[in-house]
Amino acid sequence: FFYLYVYDSVNLRWLVFQAGFVIGSFELRPLLFYGGCGFTIMRCLSFALENCERKDGNYSILELLKYNFYLPFFYFGPIMTFDKFYIQANNPTLTRKDGEMWNISIQALLNLGVIIIVAVILHFMYILTIPSDMKLLKHISDWALVGLAYLNLVYDWVKAAVMFGVINTVSRLDHLDPPKPPKCITMLYVFSETHFDRGINDFLCNYVYNYLGGKHDNVLDELIASLCTFGITALWLGPSWVVFIWAFLNCFGLNFELWTAKFFTMEPFISIEMAISESMSRRIRAVFNTFNFWTIVLYNVLALNSLEFAKLVAMRLFLKGFPFTTITVMFVTYCLIQLIKERERRQALIDDPDPIPPPAPAPAPTPTDPSSTRTDAAQPVDPNKQKAE
Repeated sequence: FFYLYVYDSVNLRWLVFQAGFVIGSFELRPLLFYGGCGFTIMRCLSFALENCERKDGNYSILELLKYNFYLPFFYFGPIMTFDKFYIQANNPTLTRKDGEMWNISIQALLNLGVIIIVAVILHFMYILTIPSDMKLLKHISDWALVGLAYLNLVYDWVKAAVMFGVINTVSRLDHLDPPKPPKCITMLYVFSETHFDRGINDFLCNYVYNYLGGKHDNVLDELIASLCTFGITALWLGPSWVVFIWAFLNCFGLNFELWTAKFFTMEPFISIEMAISESMSRRIRAVFNTFNFWTIVLYNVLALNSLEFAKLVAMRLFLKGFPFTTITVMFVTYCLIQLIKERERRQALIDDPDPIPPPAPAPAPTPTDPSSTRTDAAQPVDPNKQKAE
């Protein structure tokens, strides 16, 4: 908890520098210092926990230095847990796949192009500063307000995707397999997959969430695991009322999904789902995922902007904009989720084109007639036929 408290203090400075980047008072040297200190604490925690789990001896201090001071990950992450880094950094057979260097070069050029596009957009569009002007927001239309909230999340995703993309490109030159960039906000429609930083997500899942939650099929264990996970996340983000509200809402959403899933596995719902087609089942699930999508958007807008901006978006979307804006936005979101589900289905077929079919059910035993059994047993057996067999 001391390490988390120190990291919390460091991360508060990190948020101040992010705000300074928006308003123009930005200095690189303090940002590098506090970023390096913050991620160093997380890496030291990972090293210490993995060292406690090791049964045969302890890791060398040189391994810690190599893990912590690996330059591409040092300042801005992503967090790569020590067990994965240790295996990849000490791999004796370093080979490259066909075309891997070409893919790395293309990824580097793509990241450079996105950086230029983001710089141009920030110069001509004020999507980061408009949410702080509540007087202006009250005069814009419902569509503009909803689009502004969505664009704020998209920008935050693009910023992290580019930053982690550049770092990952460099680390792949060193034969490492770093955590992937964050999942696009448009693809997030369930709370169980709503992780922004995949490195931090792996860290929390390995050491807190999966450790306490087990198989995640027990309601009480899942509640304890999610409370502890979001409690640590609140310390990581920096304790404030906005962060506490964000953590509580996301924790509730994650547990509510589990409660709902368990409820619909009971009768008569499970029999109804078995009776309908797969496509109809997906349509019904997409209706619930539509509301899930916008709750995820509102919860993250709360963390990125302010409580007042999130309340204004919710009021205009669900109350003042009802029924035209609400129904139209939900219908467009429903169609988007259907497209995402279809894309995920096709990707699953590509990843596993020939899944193992489930075992066929055993045939029911047929009743036998005792009289026919006795008749067959009483019949004489031809010795020539028996010999031929």
